[in-house]
Amino acid sequence: MTMLGLVRWVLWDVKDTLLKVQRSVGEQYCREAERAGLKLSSQQVEAAFRQAYRQHSQLYPNYGTAHGMNGHLWWTGLVKTTFFQCGVQDPVLLDTLAKNLYQNFCGPENWEVFPDSNSALKACTALGLKQGVVSNFDSRLEGVLRGCGLLSHFSFLMTSEGAGVSKPDNSIFTQALKKCGVPAKNVAHVGDHFVNDYLASRSLGIHGFLLDRNGQQTHLDIPPEHRLQNLDELPARLQKEKD
Repeated sequence: MTMLGLVRWVLWDVKDTLLKVQRSVGEQYCREAERAGLKLSSQQVEAAFRQAYRQHSQLYPNYGTAHGMNGHLWWTGLVKTTFFQCGVQDPVLLDTLAKNLYQNFCGPENWEVFPDSNSALKACTALGLKQGVVSNFDSRLEGVLRGCGLLSHFSFLMTSEGAGVSKPDNSIFTQALKKCGVPAKNVAHVGDHFVNDYLASRSLGIHGFLLDRNGQQTHLDIPPEHRLQNLDELPARLQKEKD
């Protein structure tokens, strides 16, 4: 039996699989700071962000959902910490920067859809496959996908904020399988992260595919039929690959 004979659903990662941020964090944050009359180095802001992101992720993983937080509180706190480390101490200004930057990523303005995303999603629909999302994203995902013209492809969105757990915890995939209403063997998953997407989905028997657009993960021990260089390869892979 071909894999297409088995697969009924395709689950998708979002960030760096279907879309990406248009500019670096340092550039984005500095542009907002300039609007507030601040002159900061994008390299300094980028470094501060990475440090703050690591600290926040360790202290309050998955948007702090286990600590009574949500994505909005988590991200605005992260923005404030980032700018505070860059010498911005005015609490009113920090609040303004955090509010604006959170809003900036609620819609499509700062996101770029990969050229092969729409065609791959349409091709999967044409094959009679249903599609959903499993992403370590916050509650802004629906608005982002709607603004980017991708939302209509999906029957459901499973975010880590909504699920209360993040990939690679396979319970987020278990929740997604319940929404699919079919066994893992009837589901495929596509993502760009070896552990979060490929290993986590495969651990449950889902047909995981690793997207490696830049050929930077060739060192990993993955069967070539499980690796995608671009999303346009997926429909043919689903049709031809044997289980």
